[in-house]
Amino acid sequence: MSNLHGISMDVERVDEMVFMEFKAIGTLTHADYEKITPMIEDALVDIEKPIVNVYVDGTEFQGWQLQAAWDDLKLGLKHGKKFNKVAFYGNSRWQEVMSKVGSWFVSGEVKYFDEPLDALSWLRG
Repeated sequence: MSNLHGISMDVERVDEMVFMEFKAIGTLTHADYEKITPMIEDALVDIEKPIVNVYVDGTEFQGWQLQAAWDDLKLGLKHGKKFNKVAFYGNSRWQEVMSKVGSWFVSGEVKYFDEPLDALSWLRG
């Protein structure tokens, strides 16, 4: 079993529209969130009313350490109102359940997909 973990992030920003793409690998840690949180803050700085669409590839995601789960919750509470659509692409039942729970902290829609192209076309639709 590998100890490989982390989050990669890509951001495209056009005026008020922000597209974020994340790939989560392994069991995420507090250190992973310490790296990613400032990147999210930077992507949203100076936008009064951002419209944020997010694509998450969770196919290699295994969960969080406890502190990282708290970090994820804090991030959702702080920025949740800015999220328009969140598409979670995964490959397991617990990820589907988790995406439903995540929708409680986001003002927009959160949907789970088992096909990446379906997720991307829904985000762009």
